[in-house]
Amino acid sequence: MPPSENIQPNFRQRKSTLWLSFALVHAVFLITLLPLIINGQVLSDIQFYREWAYLGLEQGVWQGISNDWVYPVAALLPMLLATAFGSYLYQLGWFVLFTALNAAGFSILTHAGRRKDRYPAAYWWLLATALLGPVALGRIDGLTAPMVIAGLLLLVSRPALASALLSVATWIKVWPAAVVLTALAVSPKRLRILITGAAVSVAIAAFVAAAGGLRHLLSFISAQGDRGMQLEAPFTTPGLWQAIIGGSGAYIYEDKEINTREVRGALGEPVATLMSPLLFLAVAAVVVLLVWALRRGAEMQSLTTIGSLALVSSMIVFNKVGSPQFMLWLVAVTAVGVALEGARWRLPAVLMLIVAALTTLVYPMFYAALYNDLNVWVALLLTLRNGLVVALFVWAVLTLVKLGRASSPNQVVQAQDH
Repeated sequence: MPPSENIQPNFRQRKSTLWLSFALVHAVFLITLLPLIINGQVLSDIQFYREWAYLGLEQGVWQGISNDWVYPVAALLPMLLATAFGSYLYQLGWFVLFTALNAAGFSILTHAGRRKDRYPAAYWWLLATALLGPVALGRIDGLTAPMVIAGLLLLVSRPALASALLSVATWIKVWPAAVVLTALAVSPKRLRILITGAAVSVAIAAFVAAAGGLRHLLSFISAQGDRGMQLEAPFTTPGLWQAIIGGSGAYIYEDKEINTREVRGALGEPVATLMSPLLFLAVAAVVVLLVWALRRGAEMQSLTTIGSLALVSSMIVFNKVGSPQFMLWLVAVTAVGVALEGARWRLPAVLMLIVAALTTLVYPMFYAALYNDLNVWVALLLTLRNGLVVALFVWAVLTLVKLGRASSPNQVVQAQDH
């Protein structure tokens, strides 16, 4: 065999190449942020994070403790950590935190570079994160994604640690609760997971109560209740096209208080009313399928990954909010699926790369053309993106059903009562 045929595979399988790739991607991120850092500015929603952090530090007004808040109260923790270099360099502090958490998740994903069979998943995660660069760098979801990756991978070997990590992530941004729910449904160590998660929640509640803010602890649950159908949400797509075509009364509404655009009129309000019940039903249906597949003897690892994808994607498909950072949720779960299931996750891996690219094209690249001009081409990009997200949800549910059907109903589920 000519030497040239061996160079590329060996190069990709080197630990040094893996970490060099990680460093290069994050170096590019840093270079793109330099103009903001030098001028004391911040990217996207980080402006709100800085404002909230310094409201607490300078005026004693703590979000989620002193008043109601759209985020769970532990979201204050990363916002405060990012103040390490001061207000002027807040963007640098946020980037350092983002990079450190990604490095930790990257290390756990590859067992500190020792699991070469997981290198494709690591490279895939890097690529997907790069494609979602603006939202990964500018939203708190970019911090919870590596926490979920680590938690999912530790569920079997270190269930208590995994539960603690996922519980903290849930108290930062709600979506990791879908992974916790999956683990409670399928893990033989569910009692340990439940107790650990409950202990984390009690500790957080006790801290908030001691600070005098217990009545605000769960305010994030009701904070989204009055919102309309956000422009990018999957179920908003018909209403968006009504607004584009005209004649139906549908229009784009800018909610300046929460900095979002919604579709109002025509299908907007009726669909918004249906979203919460539909989301509840979708989540309940997936949990029932998980329990059914488990009782038929389906393997826990496959159930955990596919169940997490099904629940996380249901939280996006049946949601009146459609923020671009939601795609980071799917990226985190898909990265673990690729790491643990390999080629069986080729389809969602490919679909997610397309979803990531389309998401960035819509937001931030051409977003203004969509909400200001109702640009048909941008609407088509968004429609395709939303269609692929729905396809991911359908694939996850069908795969879950297939796992249950392929298993024997007489198969004994090991350690069921642990």
